[in-house]
Amino acid sequence: MKKETNSPYIINSISELHRLLELPKPKHPLVSVINLNEIKCHFDESIKSFIYNFYSICTKKDFKGKLKYGQNYYDFDEGIMTFFSPGQVISTVVDEDIALSGIWLVVHPDFIQNYALAKSIKGYGFFSYAVNEALHLSDKEEAMITDIMQKIDTEYCSVIDGFSQDVILSHIELLLNYSNRFYNRQFITRKNASNDLLSNLEKLLLDYFNGNKVQEFGLPTVLYISEQLNVSPNYLSDMLRSLTGQSTQQHIHDKLIEKSKEILTTTSLSVSQIAYQLGFEYPQSFSKLFKSKTNVSPLEFRSSFN
Repeated sequence: MKKETNSPYIINSISELHRLLELPKPKHPLVSVINLNEIKCHFDESIKSFIYNFYSICTKKDFKGKLKYGQNYYDFDEGIMTFFSPGQVISTVVDEDIALSGIWLVVHPDFIQNYALAKSIKGYGFFSYAVNEALHLSDKEEAMITDIMQKIDTEYCSVIDGFSQDVILSHIELLLNYSNRFYNRQFITRKNASNDLLSNLEKLLLDYFNGNKVQEFGLPTVLYISEQLNVSPNYLSDMLRSLTGQSTQQHIHDKLIEKSKEILTTTSLSVSQIAYQLGFEYPQSFSKLFKSKTNVSPLEFRSSFN
């Protein structure tokens, strides 16, 4: 059935994906390994945008084009790895003579149901990254990832028995753990960009607490901060932990405590007045957070300072 141009094409099953890509029927209904050089690009405007209702892990080489994830773009140059979770809108902009190369692993959520991975997979932040956060692989890293992908493919192509699912899942977990390591390496190698992001965070929080926003909107949320910095919440927290050992929420609290100390030592406002000024609905919540961060109550801090 013809889809509206601006409406994403929803793909619910891996069998449906294979039909769309004109591939043979998948060997397993809930998991598949696809060689990108075996598929054709589709240029029908009505199906340029997709929603996959399964996990997608893909390595791409020599991809000359752009891929849109939600409202933002990935730009591809060299060895790139992408991770998409079910329900995300994916769009592509490519040249019609493109020759794809790489491996695409698709895993339906039902395949990992009743396994620990069903819960732990949600802890891998790279599945929700939003802005230019594809994983750039070195030649050595790409070889390691390709080796794991090929092992999954070998098992996928073998006769299914009582051990097939366990073996494939163990390889997927290994793949995700290595990817996690490589993402953290990427944070380090992109330290200059990360430091710029940290500087922008500091300025953003300073302006927020020194202006009228905290009185008008309350305490800044992690989502608000990440949106202002044009990155996803998970990516921001992962980057901050790699640089400072603290999450975004901890940075917000630190700036809040810094501001509250300034007010306590330069004004005669009561603790309740300060709490309301800093966006707290209940003064007790402010006092509890202050003591957890400083080991003294707001009044004790004011007295000791005086």
